[in-house]
Amino acid sequence: MKLGDIRRFFLVVAGNRIIQHVLFWIASFTFLVHFFMTSGELTRVDFIYTLLFHISLATAVYVNIWLLIPVFLRKGRYLLYLCAAVVLIFLAALLNRLTFEKLVDIILPGYYFISYYELDDILKFVFVYVALSSLLKLSKGWFMLMETNRKLLLMEKEKTAAELQALKSQVNPHFLFNSLNNIYSLALNGSPTTPEVILRLSDLMRYMLYESNDSTVPIKKELTCIKNYIELQKLRSGTEASISYDFTGKIEDQRIAPLLFLPFIENGFKHGVKGETLGGFINIRIELDDKELYFSIENNKGLVDEVEKEQGKGIGLQNAKRRLELIYPDRHLLEIEDKENIYRVKLKLILS
Repeated sequence: MKLGDIRRFFLVVAGNRIIQHVLFWIASFTFLVHFFMTSGELTRVDFIYTLLFHISLATAVYVNIWLLIPVFLRKGRYLLYLCAAVVLIFLAALLNRLTFEKLVDIILPGYYFISYYELDDILKFVFVYVALSSLLKLSKGWFMLMETNRKLLLMEKEKTAAELQALKSQVNPHFLFNSLNNIYSLALNGSPTTPEVILRLSDLMRYMLYESNDSTVPIKKELTCIKNYIELQKLRSGTEASISYDFTGKIEDQRIAPLLFLPFIENGFKHGVKGETLGGFINIRIELDDKELYFSIENNKGLVDEVEKEQGKGIGLQNAKRRLELIYPDRHLLEIEDKENIYRVKLKLILS
């Protein structure tokens, strides 16, 4: 039987009181009837004796789980519960003696039974059943609590995954919108670089739509995406702006969440180089040190027309920050410096 099947079985049992009680008393009766049997084979007398013995045990168990545990134990009245449990055990033991000395003659007048055990032995039986019923009751509550926590954790993971997917889906259209605007401008001006820009955009969109669907991607592909995007922007900006991209480090099998840096880079081009190409600059640097990555970008703050300001309103940056919080909690450090003429972003990531 697999672990999942075992968990489902316990869930069915824990969710059905009748099944729980039936299984408990079947197990109890089976054990005690063999414990009490007087010969090598079970007889009718053994079954009847065991059944009578269970009268006091069942009374103690149900008074404990229906009265003492809810009234005292669950409310933190531990001393009162202990005292009440001691009284219950003693009264149940007296009931056992009364069952075999008096009640058996009324219930089964054709049989003659005597109790096999002294009062101190009966007290031990009742104590075991009261203690066992308390443990089972508390363990059931613990098991249901753990199952509830498991479901809540699963729901939280599903919610986080859905939120990440929503944030990521917002990155793609935002980038596509800005890139199409660039191509539109180039086409209007009859620029000979328009076909090359379209090809580079096609490569970028292929990566964003088909290759970045996993939660992480090889860092080599992410760096290629960044490089293609920068080259695309260089074609548009020409030689009037200073655009630099520097990468240092050794690429091995590191993986990273896709499309984390693109919103910062896009923002740099949008508000820096694009806003003021003459004298504008953007410096991008990525350092890869084993399992740590350092990303920095610095750009001038140029003029962006009012239409550009209204469109997006920093959606890309907001999404990037939120994705970092969800994917790399306690594993990233983001610093943003927004000065009058310069905008800087520094990001440190622990990849694993």
